Amino acid sequence: MKKLFLLTVSTLMLTACAFSQSTYSIDKNHTRVSFSATHFGISHVEGNFNLIDASLVSAKTDFTEAVFTFTAQVNSINTDVEYRDNDLKSSAYFDVAKFPEITFKSTSFKKTKGKNYLLSGNITIHGVTRPITFNVVYNGTAVTAMKKPTAGFTIKGKLNRLDFGVGSDPLVSGVSNQIELKSNIEFTVNK
Repeated sequence: MKKLFLLTVSTLMLTACAFSQSTYSIDKNHTRVSFSATHFGISHVEGNFNLIDASLVSAKTDFTEAVFTFTAQVNSINTDVEYRDNDLKSSAYFDVAKFPEITFKSTSFKKTKGKNYLLSGNITIHGVTRPITFNVVYNGTAVTAMKKPTAGFTIKGKLNRLDFGVGSDPLVSGVSNQIELKSNIEFTVNK
């Protein structure tokens, strides 16, 4: 009876380990979340968010079916031009007083080929939530100076800012409707 009990407990522990999840948080020193818009169709204006947070939860070593969450503090927007940054924070664009955060939560993370994935989920900007899909490249995993496994991803996507009520028609503002998004993110395992 004692052997049966020990065998059952051992089996349950092995099963729990096999299905345990790893939780990752971003390494903010090696992460950049940026965007790009065209100005009157003749140049690109780029920017990023300085205050961000993100997490990744995965039960698989190849990260398929992982769950991603992301938050950016809109007040930390930075295009290297103070006047433009203040304009973007105003009610003419993001209206940070009413809508201080941009959030994303994934609904699926599927491998397409090799290290390429599709990341789908819901993004909330300016109080409006819409589905979005990103193209992702899993760049690999390494043990960094922090002595913990760290996974790197390059994430790219596009959205139409007018779908979220951000800004005015491009004929007035000169800012393109389509915004290109790009992130280079390192996630470090917590446990």
